[in-house]
Amino acid sequence: MTATQQSRLLGSLFSHVDEEQRLTVLHIGPALPETVEFFSRYRSKLYFLDLFEELPFKELEGGPDLGQQFAELLQFPDATAFDICLFWDLFNYLGHDALAAFSRALRPYLHQDSLGHGFGVHNLRTPPGGQLYAISDRDTLAVRSRGEPPPGYAPIAQGQLKDLLSCFRVERSMLLSDSRLELLLHASR
Repeated sequence: MTATQQSRLLGSLFSHVDEEQRLTVLHIGPALPETVEFFSRYRSKLYFLDLFEELPFKELEGGPDLGQQFAELLQFPDATAFDICLFWDLFNYLGHDALAAFSRALRPYLHQDSLGHGFGVHNLRTPPGGQLYAISDRDTLAVRSRGEPPPGYAPIAQGQLKDLLSCFRVERSMLLSDSRLELLLHASR
């Protein structure tokens, strides 16, 4: 069953984009029909990468080849530069070392105006959500249950998230009613 969730920050990703502009988008998660349909309005190139399926999360934290794993997973064609990155709740599952390695591997694919969107937690005791997200409109998400939440839930405090996600800075955050934080991100230099 699909529910909808209003977003006060998602629209900021598209506020300076017209439908004729070319967009390159990274979507962390499976290709859901709402997202594909939404981006069909734009001249866009979508890259879907479901890291929850690609990585053995229980083995990520502190692994010796962590940087190499992310470098291999984030191999995109030369000159790829993402305009928009949709991380959803990925940050809550990577852990400290994995998030830092992910950020280093993603950096070459960002430009100075790259924007991102994701969710963190306001309270580290917030339980895992176990949801899949898609965009159904500029300010509306389609939300489905994953069934079981992915393994490796390790939420990170917002202050630490800002340090570990070195390729982006948090431009705005919004506290949601369930103690999650909605995050609008801008590429850092």
